[in-house]
Amino acid sequence: MKALFYTREFPPYVYGGAGVHVEYLADELAKLMDVEVRCFGDQDASSHNLTVKGFPYENAIFDATNSKLKAVLQTLNTCVHMNAETIDADVVHCHTWYAQFAGIIAKLCYGTPLVITTHSLEPLRPWKREQLGRGYDASSWVEKTAIEMADAVIAVSEETKVDVLKHFNVEENKVKVIYNGINLKQYKTTSDTSTLDEYGVDKSKPYVLFVGRITRQKGIIHLVNAIKYIDVDTQIVLCAGAPDTKEIGKEMEDAVNAVKKTRDNVIWIDKMLEKAQIIQLYSHADVFCCPSIYEPFGIINIEAMACNTAVVASAVGGIKEVVVDGETGILVPLEQQNVAPFEPINPDKFSRDLANGINKVISNKSLKETMAKNGRKRVEDYFDWEAIAKQVEALYKSLI
Repeated sequence: MKALFYTREFPPYVYGGAGVHVEYLADELAKLMDVEVRCFGDQDASSHNLTVKGFPYENAIFDATNSKLKAVLQTLNTCVHMNAETIDADVVHCHTWYAQFAGIIAKLCYGTPLVITTHSLEPLRPWKREQLGRGYDASSWVEKTAIEMADAVIAVSEETKVDVLKHFNVEENKVKVIYNGINLKQYKTTSDTSTLDEYGVDKSKPYVLFVGRITRQKGIIHLVNAIKYIDVDTQIVLCAGAPDTKEIGKEMEDAVNAVKKTRDNVIWIDKMLEKAQIIQLYSHADVFCCPSIYEPFGIINIEAMACNTAVVASAVGGIKEVVVDGETGILVPLEQQNVAPFEPINPDKFSRDLANGINKVISNKSLKETMAKNGRKRVEDYFDWEAIAKQVEALYKSLI
């Protein structure tokens, strides 16, 4: 059996959870079958059962295109190019809307069974209109078309399955829940502190850590607004880069600069670090905070838990299936509007509640250590890539 992955992200060009998912799933599936990856970029590699080829995303013909539409048109163009080479796979598996147009073409032109993994859903990310303008209508159409014509849809959490059935015309028996996973041999506690030293983190003081992109979805602004309520001896380490738009990047910059006027222990690492560096930050953090306002799964939480770190996270989406409140961390209720843009009804209360959770864990050493231990065990029990790859393999077999 051979599987063909279509994806925007693949190493070395990974900036989000979907890219992490694809990297590890492809590696694990390659132990069970032939896997070909077609992605955005200039990759060209082959090892054992895994081959990877990148396709150009930047194209001079779009230089004069409206800045918001440029990303969409370049994406569709790349997806066409990804299908120009013959497909000999038994199944095509798409990841994120960026690659789904390639899957649509593959199913129509080659008749190959199509699997879609729903890492997120466009109807629940209305803030993307800031980034894409009318292109958001195009991305939403691509996603809807791909999901509704797919032979199988993988939801990364039970709540995501509910969302798929609510927003798309899909038969329930076509939607299967398969969680994200993690490489437990790679994500584990390390004693190395060179990254802490490099960025000026005081190893004698506690710190709360955020890792993620600067986007509305990840809720980082709510954590920045919570800083004034966090104990003054607690350092704030924000590993946050790749803003969705210049505007949200500026909003983040202004918010961080404002809070820095009142305390000097806020450290903003404004770029995406290497895995080994992130693992160091996870390993020595007292608390990892995930303030997302929308999160189908939240792979960053299991990364932190695997490194024996307690988690304080918003009680939304798949996070509620990952973090066990009171055992592996603290879930913070998030009362949201029932319509777009799904922001907190009371942002200040949400920020205060995040801070209270962080303060509670850091001030109670016994609680922190117990949550850290429980978190690692939960990841080992439920989120190992080896078992997850076998579930995906079984799904492929059911289609062919």
